[in-house]
Amino acid sequence: MNAWLSRPGAKPVLLLALCGPLAYLVWAAVADQLGANPAEALIRSTGDWTLRMLCLVLAVTPLRVQTGWSALARFRRMIGVATFCYGLLHLAAYAWLDMGLDVSEIALDIAKRPFILVGFTAMLLLSVLAATSFNRAVRAMGARRWQALHRAVYGIAGLAVLHFFWMRAGKNDFAEVAVYAAILGLLLLWRVRRFLAKKTEIAR
Repeated sequence: MNAWLSRPGAKPVLLLALCGPLAYLVWAAVADQLGANPAEALIRSTGDWTLRMLCLVLAVTPLRVQTGWSALARFRRMIGVATFCYGLLHLAAYAWLDMGLDVSEIALDIAKRPFILVGFTAMLLLSVLAATSFNRAVRAMGARRWQALHRAVYGIAGLAVLHFFWMRAGKNDFAEVAVYAAILGLLLLWRVRRFLAKKTEIAR
């Protein structure tokens, strides 16, 4: 598997897979297959895929370490950028389809509704990570500071789950929220355990 992941053709395959959900949504919109409320379907679907991409990008390192597939590291940036793109689509769908691109109304909505504020904050932080995801930014910041900044992805994931939780609170439907929270909690726990294990090893 590691040998296959190292092949040049692996990245185009991943890119196609990451674009798959977007291609389906475009087709569904054109074919009028988004249900009775297409706007809500697009906003919700792009948000769901942002959360799924967040889970996927956070799973890269644990999967790499546990399986020994070192080549997985080369896909992390691509998945991270895809996460940002789906988040941007989610924000754009909300701003256009829900708020009619009225900047003053969007600003009022952000201030008025906590779940919108949390989601917007997560998107701003994700934008910072996307803007510094390139090699030039790593060299300019230094590897240690760059890594420290990009650990903010866990905070972003937490804000995204909170955004989803508050959005579902009105419908009293938390089943999906619990799934994402459990996945992200396990991934964070793995990181904490690994950090503590390294600290213990150094102390010896």
